[in-house]
Amino acid sequence: MENQLTEPTQDYLKAIYELSRSHQIASTNALADKLGISPASVTGMIQKLASSAPPLVNYRKHQGVTLTKPGERAALEVIRHHRLIETYLVENLGYSWDKVHDEAERLEHVISEEFESRIAELLGNPIRDPHGEPIPTPDLKMPDDSSVTMNELRPEQQARVIRVHAEDPRFLRHAKRLGLVPGAEIKVIGYSEYDQNLSVEINQQEAIVLSNEITNRIYVEDLS
Repeated sequence: MENQLTEPTQDYLKAIYELSRSHQIASTNALADKLGISPASVTGMIQKLASSAPPLVNYRKHQGVTLTKPGERAALEVIRHHRLIETYLVENLGYSWDKVHDEAERLEHVISEEFESRIAELLGNPIRDPHGEPIPTPDLKMPDDSSVTMNELRPEQQARVIRVHAEDPRFLRHAKRLGLVPGAEIKVIGYSEYDQNLSVEINQQEAIVLSNEITNRIYVEDLS
């Protein structure tokens, strides 16, 4: 399915999936913001996707967009391409984790299924990419992920970083400087109700204060 779709169609389906996965409504405005295009253009494309054969989205005016089963499979296929490419770039070509997202955005649309299969085999069929994001399986199922955002933690809780929001290179560089990478262990020692800042120890190092802008883009598993 994925190779029969245009690049803009793949981008829309992936954006709808990612908004839905983060518990946001895939509204016209949300899609316009995520894709950097006008709401009018989004409306036209959504209507086209809803009337395709088979329909790729369900659309009801003012109620947002959801993916149909074919639409979800197509989204998961391009996401699998993207995350395997990111992993390959880091592990085999020496890219840093803040440099791979844009490269993968370009390459995800053009690789063949044979190329995808060979990359997966070469990498040992990884289940997560360098940012900790789960990689859809070859049969296009998204692995379970029970992680929560770090800003949900409270004092005395301990957690392990599972994944890090990957789209902002500056954020990734900052997170790495702080030690907030997959596998890092965290202990919360303070919480501010005023501004939602967390005081945390990362890998048993001296405590630092993290703003909500940081902690809502770090996903963890609770070890408490």
